Amino acid sequence: MSNSNNATNQIGLEKADMSAVITELNSLLSSYHMFYINVRGYHWNVKGEHFFTLHPQFEALYTSLQVQIDEIAERILTLGGTPLHAYSDFTQHTSIKEDKNVKDGNTCVKGVVTGLQELIVEQRKVSALAAESEDQGTADLVDAYVQEQEKLIWMYNAFLG
Repeated sequence: MSNSNNATNQIGLEKADMSAVITELNSLLSSYHMFYINVRGYHWNVKGEHFFTLHPQFEALYTSLQVQIDEIAERILTLGGTPLHAYSDFTQHTSIKEDKNVKDGNTCVKGVVTGLQELIVEQRKVSALAAESEDQGTADLVDAYVQEQEKLIWMYNAFLG
């Protein structure tokens, strides 16, 4: 019995299978942090005729990202991993580029769309890997994010016309 416990994590999944999922979740966590930082910048710096529309939208988005960041980190811990937590680690593992000094509303929105698209690509990869490892919890978590983010992309693209 103890042999079995050494091969599985606290929720009964094979530790060897979870290693790849944890690695991908840490990359996703890094991308979420970079996107969060970009959206905070859009919120702080947006100017122009759409300021009163976009400023609160960006705040709602980065507030949502904060919750998702925490949920991803907690999922990594649940699987027996250690979440990345240093900015230097995030910059090495993210798929999202930092977007500095953006002020124009449309450019900010385009940055949001691009960031969401990047997250979706990563999350689909995590979901497929989690499903292969019989990790339904991780797959469900990121699948829910994808569904929400697909709708956001549609709405932000509608804003762009």
